[in-house]
Amino acid sequence: MSIPVIQQAKIQAQVLVPLVKALQAELGEERARKIVRKTLGDLYRQFGVEFWRAKNEPNLGKAIGSAFTTYARDDALHYDVIEQSQDAFAFDVTRCRYAEFYKELGEPELGFLLVCSADFDTAEGFGPDVELTRTQTIMQGASHCDFRYRRTAGGESSDS
Repeated sequence: MSIPVIQQAKIQAQVLVPLVKALQAELGEERARKIVRKTLGDLYRQFGVEFWRAKNEPNLGKAIGSAFTTYARDDALHYDVIEQSQDAFAFDVTRCRYAEFYKELGEPELGFLLVCSADFDTAEGFGPDVELTRTQTIMQGASHCDFRYRRTAGGESSDS
């Protein structure tokens, strides 16, 4: 049985949080964050590419919905689906144990860097016709996270 993503994030934080803090002390906060974002961004984009290729699901709502249940496993996320269709998957996260964990560590900014930033990089890996918008996160103090995945013009649609 695979380790739930929430547990993976907690294990990774044991190494990544001290590493990022050391990089920030040595290189400055801005430069360290830029290096971490680029490095992790490349990894998450590749994850998105591999997921999309393996999923081979033309229905955007089904594909992203199934991926999201992986991140929500073990009560890690509570969310409300706003729209799920051939060309969209929109939902609001109303409780996030990832944010709760990083808040308990006293490191919500690093939680945003290490967890939330991955969402856009992963979405890029889904291809140029998939767009993610999100205007707020629980990790940054909002009441909910508003994820909106859409297939953009020129991508596959229900007419394909």
